[in-house]
Amino acid sequence: MSERGQAALEAIAGLPLLLAVALACGQLLAAGLCRELAAHAAAAGAAAILQDDDPARAARAAVPGWSRTRLDVRVRGRVVLVTLRPPAVLPGIAGRLAARSRADAGPQA
Repeated sequence: MSERGQAALEAIAGLPLLLAVALACGQLLAAGLCRELAAHAAAAGAAAILQDDDPARAARAAVPGWSRTRLDVRVRGRVVLVTLRPPAVLPGIAGRLAARSRADAGPQA
């Protein structure tokens, strides 16, 4: 086999590994984005409590449209708890990478 043919064969053999690494990186980036969005949504919900508005609605309005179906908002007193599941680039992993954030509106004035 010529050196040229061997290099092409090695490149083709390495493509699945390269694809797996790219998918894993994409999944981690999606999880990182969801972490930021969850924190932003929880803060928006806590701010809504301070303004006597609906915290769940404010949290949902604070995230982009694609993420609203993946968002879970719970309000316990003056605390807003948000969970956001990232898009599934790798099947089965997205649920384990769900971002959770908590924001407290502080004591009742």
